[in-house]
Amino acid sequence: MIKKLARSVREYKTFAILTPLFISLEVAMEVVIPRLLAVMIDNGVEKGNMGVIYRQGAIILICALVSLLGGALSARFGAVASTGFAKNLRHDVFRNVQNFSFDNIDQFSTSSIVTRLTTDINNVQMAFQMIIRIAVRSPFMLIFSVVMAISINAKVAWIFIIALPLLAVIVFFLGSKAHPIFEKVFKSYDEMNRVVQENVRGIRVVKAFVREEYENKKFRDSSDRIYQLYIKVEKMMAFMSPVMQMISYLSMLAVCWMGAHLIVGGSMGKGELMSLMTYTMQILSSLMMLHMIFIMIIISRASAERVCELLDTESNIVSPEDPVTEVKDGSIRFHDVDFKYHSESGEYDKNDPKSRDQLALKDVTLNIRSGEVIGIIGGTGSSKSTMVQLIPRLYDVTQGYIEVGGVDVRDYDLNVLRNSVAMVLQKNELFSGTIAENLRWGNEDATQEEIEEAARIAQADDFIREFPDGYETHIEQGGTNVSGGQKQRLCIARALLKKPKIIIMDDSTSAVDTKTDKRIREAFRKAIPETTKIIIAQRIASVQDADRIIVMDNGRINGIGTHEELIQNNDIYREVYESQQEGDGDFDKAE
Repeated sequence: MIKKLARSVREYKTFAILTPLFISLEVAMEVVIPRLLAVMIDNGVEKGNMGVIYRQGAIILICALVSLLGGALSARFGAVASTGFAKNLRHDVFRNVQNFSFDNIDQFSTSSIVTRLTTDINNVQMAFQMIIRIAVRSPFMLIFSVVMAISINAKVAWIFIIALPLLAVIVFFLGSKAHPIFEKVFKSYDEMNRVVQENVRGIRVVKAFVREEYENKKFRDSSDRIYQLYIKVEKMMAFMSPVMQMISYLSMLAVCWMGAHLIVGGSMGKGELMSLMTYTMQILSSLMMLHMIFIMIIISRASAERVCELLDTESNIVSPEDPVTEVKDGSIRFHDVDFKYHSESGEYDKNDPKSRDQLALKDVTLNIRSGEVIGIIGGTGSSKSTMVQLIPRLYDVTQGYIEVGGVDVRDYDLNVLRNSVAMVLQKNELFSGTIAENLRWGNEDATQEEIEEAARIAQADDFIREFPDGYETHIEQGGTNVSGGQKQRLCIARALLKKPKIIIMDDSTSAVDTKTDKRIREAFRKAIPETTKIIIAQRIASVQDADRIIVMDNGRINGIGTHEELIQNNDIYREVYESQQEGDGDFDKAE
């Protein structure tokens, strides 16, 4: 885990190395100063030798300045190294998340990914800074101070040799108990962030149903869980401080008692006792700092494990080593395709009835010619969307294979394949920025003329021009300042700008009136005749004029044909058509 995280240091490695070096210089000077003071007191002040006082005083001043310089530089280098490390780590994690397949994304909630990219990486950053600074300073200070104490009087130094192992055992025991609690804390953070995210995104629904109090209770419950876990771990950690202080004060009393006897006996000078007391304080302060570091490492360990979980997750959909880099046409073939989501339990066995029951798609064989208009009809849960998401490899098939342009989709370079297949998903998403900027997601180099042409085909140009700023109108986050139908048409225009070989409309005109829906289909036939067009819809009117219509039922193809053929030969299609003609039914009403 440490090795994996350390890769994100990269260009800040020099700063990370210089930090402990200057810390070591600072510590060395701080440890030397008490010894120099002892010499100045015993050989200068006690004997009235001003030469010794001046000489030792000058040396002490120089050591103090060097210590100050070392501390200042280590602080600066440490800050640069830790913030740079966190920046790189966030970039590495986010880049890996961007490479995730849909199946990978399904393993993590959105709120969990956000928490890991923010709270968890902040904890790791703080731990990194403490490791290269305080985790170097405290042990060095502890070791050097003990060595110097032994050099003054070995008998007194035995006090520290007894106290240190005792403290180490206590710290290790409490730390092993605290780590599992912090793991639960960060999972609770995920839950709290999920509640906040859902509430903010669905605030209009919350207010429409007057559910503010219910949402407040959900947030309060999740916040209380974090509070209770923190109280539990803080009680445990709070026990550590008084124990350490008790051992520390007992050590100081023992040093004073033994030192006083040695001074009276003439075997120790007053300056040596003073320096010994200073070393005692340095040792005790080092122990307190180590205690703080240990707590931070316990917290950050849980965070680091969560961050590494994202880094370790490799996309299960990648480009092959020698990929095909050109899609010849928009023809599509499904060859005996089965599919199940990996989140479902158990391995897939084609001959096992229980395993086949878990399939989202079963025995799909289909041949679509390039340029053909294909309609797909089916009830909720019939796997219409699942089937088309296999075409650009948003998921990979479980059994069988799919060809686009006569080539297995797994043989294509992913970017080439996905640039040739444009999808307008069920959940349309617009981003903060102008309308033009949103449309250029389809083609960042698109000219204004190309943008306007795509908007005209999608029947969006008219309403765009009605806005005061036209194509420079700002879209709020999530597209909240445009209607559902306007949002869908903007997303269709965005897809058209890719100039794809295949365009898939996944129920993407559901919020558009039937007249506009018809105009979009007519514009498609005229403007992009060579592009294969797949239209998923609940309304039969939206696919009635398609070259062929596919009826999906329970993950299987129930029927294929033209509107007239299906009216004659397919009971499901005919029943739904008749119910919609009466104006009181849709596909989900079919039994």
